[in-house]
Amino acid sequence: MKLKLGILAIAIIVVDQITKYYFQINLAMHDSIPVIKDFFYLTYAKNTGAGWSMFSGHTEILAFISLAMAAVFLMLFLKESNAHKLHLWCYSLLIAGALGNFIDRIWLGYVRDFLDFYIFGYDFPIFNVADIAVTFGAIILIYIFVSEEFNIWKK
Repeated sequence: MKLKLGILAIAIIVVDQITKYYFQINLAMHDSIPVIKDFFYLTYAKNTGAGWSMFSGHTEILAFISLAMAAVFLMLFLKESNAHKLHLWCYSLLIAGALGNFIDRIWLGYVRDFLDFYIFGYDFPIFNVADIAVTFGAIILIYIFVSEEFNIWKK
């Protein structure tokens, strides 16, 4: 199981880097291709911060946080011998996402983003495949934690 999830993490990192590179060489900064008008665009952007451009310009700190996050979840992934499979999935997604953006921060000094949504008129921050992996891994992990705590509370 762990081997398959390790391969999945590597695959996510590879897809993340390939898609980022594709948009980097095919779109100029802030060029946008409408996929679904007024809802979804492919827009190339550079982000020196985190989500919503928080901490912009602090690439070194964010690179360190990404690497530390990947290391913590890798230790959890390797340590837990009888962990619930869903925990391992989450760790795998979090590791892949953290390393995907870490690679950009170290080599380029910014993260390449390209998925751009307008939701009910709100221009959601542009993101990438690594961000999707981190988001899903975190949401599922939070769900697991809350549901486990709720079950303990019910008893």
